[in-house]
Amino acid sequence: MRLRFDSIPHQSAAHLSAERARPRAQQRESADTPRDTCWPSGSRSFLRPRTGALHGLCGLLFAMLAGATAHAAPIQFQSTAEQTALVELYTSEGCSSCPPAESWLSNLKTKPGLWSEFVPVAFHVDYWDNLGWRDKWGSKQYSDRQRDYAGVWSGENIYTPEFVLNGREWHNGFGFKGAPGLSGAKAGILKVSSEDTNHWSVNYIPVAAAASGYELYAALSLSGVGSEVKAGENGGRHLEHDFVVLKLVKQPLGPHGEGFQGAFTLDGGQKTPPGRLGLAVWVSPNNRLEPLQALGGWLEPSK
Repeated sequence: MRLRFDSIPHQSAAHLSAERARPRAQQRESADTPRDTCWPSGSRSFLRPRTGALHGLCGLLFAMLAGATAHAAPIQFQSTAEQTALVELYTSEGCSSCPPAESWLSNLKTKPGLWSEFVPVAFHVDYWDNLGWRDKWGSKQYSDRQRDYAGVWSGENIYTPEFVLNGREWHNGFGFKGAPGLSGAKAGILKVSSEDTNHWSVNYIPVAAAASGYELYAALSLSGVGSEVKAGENGGRHLEHDFVVLKLVKQPLGPHGEGFQGAFTLDGGQKTPPGRLGLAVWVSPNNRLEPLQALGGWLEPSK
């Protein structure tokens, strides 16, 4: 929130000369006197209070301005030097086997290592859309990413639900009660920061620089959302989702000092559905899918 104040009325040169000629004590007393000009722009609907009340109002407005400035401080996320696990789930509302996998992923919200030891993302694919129900979260971009993984593994098929842990196919059976943790491998320090949660700067200091260079991936996610599925394998069910990827961007990192630097933008120009927004960022070698280091965090407090 930004507050704008009306400008002080123009003072003549004669008035300014007279003001300078006054004793300093009187000048200080005048400076401490509340003025009628301390009003938010456009606040015509307020009744004008007495001078003493104005002093209190000005103090309140300045306190609000200070709070707004503090709230606008840059937001920053930073990893440790150890590799943070990236947990990817490929899923669809059209798949009857996917709700248990999504439930397992949702349980990660309560785990103490969230964002610091592991970063979860849920990619909703679109290849189920022609089988009775169109997943509103689905995207061909995410299906293509899964296909690219299958090509790396020489896999014959892609399927849902599928978990990928640090770039490798992961069969956890949904019976795994814990959560992925730090691998112990040294991966370098990744840091991102933003003034407005839309435009972000990235710094990455690897343990040893890769000859191929690096690229970053950034995913805007949404948690605490649901869908009423009316057709397909899950027809008639209410499905809950967390860490749903709304947008995935990819940008190169360039050499900068002892590390690498880059930037990305997440402003999609569209209204975000109700829910809690999160950010996941990871770094990979150029033209490779497997993440070297990851980080993440909530972009807004819990409700």
